[in-house]
Amino acid sequence: MLQDISPHIYHNPMSFLPPSAGDLVLAYTEGGVLARREAELLQLPTVSQCPNVSGWTYAFSIDDVRYYLPQEVPQVPTFSPVSNYRANGPRETAFACAVGESLSRWYAGNRFCGACGTPLAHSTLERAMVCPACGRTIYPKICPAVIVAVCHNDQLLLTKYAGRSFRRYALVAGFNEIGETIEQTVQREVLEETGLLVHHLRFYKSQPWVVSDSLLFGFFADLAGPDVIRLQEDELAEARWFPRAELPTDHSTDSLTGEMIGAFRAGMEPKSPRKQKKSANFVFSPVEYLKPGGLSGIIFLVYADYPPVRNSQG
Repeated sequence: MLQDISPHIYHNPMSFLPPSAGDLVLAYTEGGVLARREAELLQLPTVSQCPNVSGWTYAFSIDDVRYYLPQEVPQVPTFSPVSNYRANGPRETAFACAVGESLSRWYAGNRFCGACGTPLAHSTLERAMVCPACGRTIYPKICPAVIVAVCHNDQLLLTKYAGRSFRRYALVAGFNEIGETIEQTVQREVLEETGLLVHHLRFYKSQPWVVSDSLLFGFFADLAGPDVIRLQEDELAEARWFPRAELPTDHSTDSLTGEMIGAFRAGMEPKSPRKQKKSANFVFSPVEYLKPGGLSGIIFLVYADYPPVRNSQG
């Protein structure tokens, strides 16, 4: 996935050190990140190549390489905006460009206090913007969201968005709402977009999807009722069941969606509790109930108590 840059290590604690000549610059325009391609590899300008920049903000480091955001976009000979930086290597540079774009977007959108309108100032303690008038503190925006792979009879539910430029099949997805657990978000989004009920949720992985300032939580889930799909047409143009062998193969390896579809295609998804071979203990549970006339009675509920299933993903 996009953040998988091993053996390189990403460090994001805030630093207030001024930039050095060899540190790298993350500058963005509407056309993309300021860079140049050399043999299909993306190269970023250094601080020394941007002598007229009036101010710098530390972004993060990868290994010992530090990245900075300029206060204004510099004019650097032989460098121009690159929009599809995720299609270029090396992977750590593509990841740096994606994270830098998210930070640049956040700084640009938080120049004034939303409570009193006063120009904001950089915190001297952490990565935050602070209002000098009312003390309001604003942190980078991170939106929790879910990606859901709905499984049924060796099939996977794929969808297509309505009214978007992205035309490939995807998985059910949506943002967490106030007061919800992530698991409740999974069930609500699937029900809203497709009319389907799910259960047996299995967490797969998370991904910092900085393209939309999101933190994605990937789940596999089983169908818990009829398989008749009722589309939320303002969100989806299509939803259909794909047998495992017929799943599309054109998904990017950068995304959690692509990895989850690939895992299901290869039979490597977290298995449903229904498919685990294990013995069950039958439990007789007494339940008191009220008879007509106010007399109480006892019935016994009989259910199979299976041992917990260990998720191979941890």
